[in-house]
Amino acid sequence: MPAPTPSHPRPRQLRPIAVLLAAGLLVSACGTDDPGDTPQAASVIDEERCEANAAAGTITYITGYHYQASVTQLEVIAADGLGLFDALCLDVEIQPGNGDVMGNAQLVSAGTAHFTPTSNEAEILQANERDHEVIGIATYGHVPISSLLTGTDIEDLTELEGQTLGHQSMIPAPLEAMLVSAGVDVDSIDQVEAGYDPSILPRDQVQALTGFRSNEPHQLDAMDEDYTEWLPEDFGVVGSFGVMATNPEWAEEHHTVVEDFLRAVARAFDHCTENGEECVRYAADLDEAGFDTEHNLKVWNTERELVGASTPDDQPNGYIDLAMTEQEGQTLLDNGALDDLPDLEPLFEPRYLEAVHVATEVVWPVEE
Repeated sequence: MPAPTPSHPRPRQLRPIAVLLAAGLLVSACGTDDPGDTPQAASVIDEERCEANAAAGTITYITGYHYQASVTQLEVIAADGLGLFDALCLDVEIQPGNGDVMGNAQLVSAGTAHFTPTSNEAEILQANERDHEVIGIATYGHVPISSLLTGTDIEDLTELEGQTLGHQSMIPAPLEAMLVSAGVDVDSIDQVEAGYDPSILPRDQVQALTGFRSNEPHQLDAMDEDYTEWLPEDFGVVGSFGVMATNPEWAEEHHTVVEDFLRAVARAFDHCTENGEECVRYAADLDEAGFDTEHNLKVWNTERELVGASTPDDQPNGYIDLAMTEQEGQTLLDNGALDDLPDLEPLFEPRYLEAVHVATEVVWPVEE
């Protein structure tokens, strides 16, 4: 299917989420004659902060997988389309990733890119184990997003021993922990890189397939295929999803950029929660290889609902809980993916997210 011609729809005016609480940090956006119009994409921060953000130059964000409407992807795309980055003097360039999480982490570590999502917090630990220096600055989902799909003939996970399991680049840590918890000899499973076409499961090219509960199950349902979905939490495995990563040294040098990037993303998340179809259209406009709008809206709605359900009422979206991170890291120890659990505090930095929130509300200027 040919890519749609880019033509951003005119978004509705964003509702103010928080009052102006930091004197000198933010100033009111320019008003418009028609209250239904979008606020002008003029700078909404003071001149000094604007200059600091602009001095960082082009800020490269690499998606996890193309322009899929996943949490930590759609909000970034929407923030760009809504002019929120422009309003914060951020020049953000969005580049599509191909699903290689560790490859993206390596680019961020090297300074070639500046932000990228990881599938979970465990991948932050794994990236640093491979000497890719990245830190997690926001964790949106506090439940595993990964799931394992099998045919309905598999009634116990130990039946996968000697069978073929397909994955995208590696078995996600929560799924490997689930297999270990279920008593599976993981070494006896033939692991193959299988791409992102779930139809290989009903075609019996693989007998198990890793996926995301917001993606492959919806695709198989659309194909009217039968399958069994295995969830890590049913086996006592904790996990996370939707982790935003950056380079620690670059972040320290450009702390206003990191803060305002998260500010725009948080603002876009709130907008897309109520305007999912509009935000998915922004992603469709970027796609050059065809885009399933209906499916991607399901992806977004599934993931944002998981974010809401796993975020305590007294915490902002993206909060970091190192106690839960430690439990997730323990799964890497249990399945042999790590020899030692590293000091977690240097690998996760919540202060950038905390700097743009008061309680659970993102600080944004009052629109006139």
